[in-house]
Parts: sequence; C-alpha cells; structure tokens
Amino acid sequence: MAHTTQHAPQHTAQHAGHHAAPRTHRGMPRLKTTVTAAAAYLIGLFFLFPYLVMVLISLRPQDELRKAEWFPERWDLSAITGFWSGGLADNLVVSLQVAFGSTLLVLLVALPAAYYTSRHHFRGRTFFLLLVLITQMFQPTAMVVGIYREFYQFGLVDSIVALILVNGGFNLAFAVWILNAYFSSIPRELEEAAFIDGNGRLGALFRITLPLAMPGVITALIFTFIAAWNEFVVALTLATSPQNQPLPVALHSYMGQYSVDWQGLFAGSVIATIPVIILFALIERKVVGGLTAGSIK
Repeated sequence: MAHTTQHAPQHTAQHAGHHAAPRTHRGMPRLKTTVTAAAAYLIGLFFLFPYLVMVLISLRPQDELRKAEWFPERWDLSAITGFWSGGLADNLVVSLQVAFGSTLLVLLVALPAAYYTSRHHFRGRTFFLLLVLITQMFQPTAMVVGIYREFYQFGLVDSIVALILVNGGFNLAFAVWILNAYFSSIPRELEEAAFIDGNGRLGALFRITLPLAMPGVITALIFTFIAAWNEFVVALTLATSPQNQPLPVALHSYMGQYSVDWQGLFAGSVIATIPVIILFALIERKVVGGLTAGSIK
C-alpha cells in the first residue's frame, strides 16, 4: 500500500507534465498566423492602392488635379454624374452584352468539347488539342485586318454579334484546355456509379461531373468575361459608331489631342470595374463549394 502511495504522485506528475508541455508552443502558431495575415493585408493594400488613387482623382475637382494633397479640399461628383448623362451608360450596356454573350458562347461550345475529349480517346485527339492550343497563340491585333474583312463580307461590321463572336473565338481555346484538365481529373468510376443508379450520360454529367468540375467552369467563366470586358483593339476596329462601342473604347473619347479629361476618364474607369467586382462577389463562394459538391451521394 505504501509502495502504491509513493509512485502515484510521480506517475501523476509525469502524466500532467506530458500534457502541459505543448502549451509552451501555442504562441508560435498564433504568431505565424498573425504575420501571415499582416503580410496578406499589406499585399492586398499594395494592389488596391492604384484603385484608391483612381477613386480620389475621379472625385477631385479640375482645379485641384495638380495639387499634391491626397484628399481634395472639396468633393466633386460631376464626373460620375456626367458619365450617365453623357451617354456612356449605353456603352456600358454594350460591354455587358458583349461580355455575357461571349462567356455564354464559350461555355456552350467548350463544355461538350472538353468533356468529349476527356472521356473518349479517339484518333487524332492529341492533334485536335494541339490545334486548339495553337489558336491561342494568335493575337487579335495581328489578325485585325482579316477579321474586319471577314465580318465586312458577312455584313456584321458595327454590330454586337461580331464582337461576341470574336471574343468568344479568341477565348475558346483556354476554356477547352482548362475544362479538359478538370474533366480528366474526375474518376470515371463516379459516372459509372451514376449509370448503375439509373442515370444516363447527361444525368451523370449534370449531377456528378459538372459539380465536381465547377472550379474549372468558374475559372473559364472569369477568364472569358474579363478578357471580353477589357478587349480594345478589335472593338475599336469593328465598332464604328459611338453607340455600338464597348465602354473601354468609349472611354478613349476623354483623351483629346492636346488635353485629357482625367477626372472623367478615372470616373469612367471606376464605374467600369464595378461589374467585375460584382461578378467576383457572386461566384467566389461557388468556387469553394464546387470543390466538394457532388462527390457525396
């Protein structure tokens, strides 16, 4: 009995010391997390700084543009209100139509093409994918003369349809490649299990494959939308009338031969970034949700 009494405190002390030791290292993960978060915020502020300058200049009166102060003495909203009253709102609608139309066209063509090439190893498959990749190497600037001549023969110059077709065509290769990679990474056994449950090819595609490939679909969507939204050279060539010009081309009107309306230019640029921000805010959660959606029955 005495022997048990002598060793019990020792065992208890060792057991308590064994569990108390890791407490001394809890400060390191917290410090690492704090430093990482601080670095992330600094990097974020670094990239947001040009947009902050753009907003401040758009709200600065013309007589204060040359002053060194960060904030103006008085705020001026005339550039932002002038954007809507000056007719540029119609150009904003044209940009939305071109961007959404090009994105929809790319997804409608790239999804079946990427799915078929990932699930069927037909003769010439590698050559087909390489041919699709080669088309990505051609720049619209080098082909703008041929593009204009082709659409002129079809009577599509100065039309929104022409801009949708061009932007869709130049972004199709990237969408096919990235979607093909996502579809190829999804095990076929998941689709075969869906076949056993009574689903057809389309049912397995929409219920199993597409939810798992949603991050790739969202990536292709974002890439195509931003590329079509920012495209300038082809839009400047094909859209000959001011009412059919996308917003990036219409903003060029603020730049004259001898002067530049910086306040109006930056106000239009601020408004041009809002649709992209809204797009990211709407689909950001779906990118994370698509990583695991559809994998559990």
